[in-house]
Amino acid sequence: MDSDTLRTERLRSHRLTAPARSAMDAARHMLAVQAQEFWAGRWALAVRTTTAPTLRSVDRLFNRGELVRAWTQRGTLHIVPSEDLAWMLSVTGERQLRMAAPRCRELGLGPDELATVERVLTGALRGGNAMTRAELFAVLENASIDPTGQRGLHAVQHLALRGVLCQGPVVPRRGGASREQLFVLAQEHIRASASPADPAAEMFARYIIGHGPATAEDFAWWAGVTLGTARAAASVSDERIHEVDEGMFAARTRPRRSPRAASVVALGPFEEYYISYQDRTVACPPEHLAAVGPGKNGMVRPILLADGVVVGTWRHSTAIGRHTDDPVPELLTPGAASDEDVAAALDRYAAFITG
Repeated sequence: MDSDTLRTERLRSHRLTAPARSAMDAARHMLAVQAQEFWAGRWALAVRTTTAPTLRSVDRLFNRGELVRAWTQRGTLHIVPSEDLAWMLSVTGERQLRMAAPRCRELGLGPDELATVERVLTGALRGGNAMTRAELFAVLENASIDPTGQRGLHAVQHLALRGVLCQGPVVPRRGGASREQLFVLAQEHIRASASPADPAAEMFARYIIGHGPATAEDFAWWAGVTLGTARAAASVSDERIHEVDEGMFAARTRPRRSPRAASVVALGPFEEYYISYQDRTVACPPEHLAAVGPGKNGMVRPILLADGVVVGTWRHSTAIGRHTDDPVPELLTPGAASDEDVAAALDRYAAFITG
């Protein structure tokens, strides 16, 4: 499959040319969007809709328990529909725990310490309580578990990877976009959970529906699973997807393209359309990969797309008092998008982040 066709079909799968009716519909379609930068994960859902959701309207989905944020794959935070969290972790959680184990040992978080962490944190959250990260760390400190030096973060992540905790309601932040959520007990906070017969196969099918056309190798990267696990998942027959080229899978039913979909869009850091594949040159010219990232600090910059091709980056502050400043574009391919189209794309984001 040539690059032009891949771009066209992936734009459609990603709901960038065939937007969903709501942010929740977009979340279910995508299954998971990377949200290491919390604002970017929320924008990733909003930009994939026919309407113009505000930051506050997306935050209400977290407050109602319809969306959560958790380390679902690759040791990285993603936003997922709450009903999908448990079965996703059944595919990815154990491998993430094994990969995190050496660092936990270095930090002095052995089996006894982690058992104490689970006992005191579940006790503090039981009964519908919700706490900030700082409040959880204070509970750990009171239990003689020093949370400094990344111990607190790894202790909390350990419970999250086991499906004990997740991040739910958004902490209000006056005068700017909130960056923080409250931790809750997943079993208490999540009202309903899906139970697919084969979770790995379900994860592969949902990845293809929201990201395809793509390969098992792409899925292995995205999900953070072994290539053997990915290929086994791809071999399971599923009426929702099919093999369209050798090793390349796509959804049988495709979302309908909108004639009103913008050809130029502003997408956030760690954007799924860019980062979800082994070969990112389909979306980004090779000469621009270094400008987008991942850089030495692991960051992937916000991008400007024109007809599915990365033509620039942009920056914007979410700091209190500065989130209303205009986003600043930087075209990497001069003339690839008009000033008017770039401004319209960034205006849509600005309306979201200030709403």
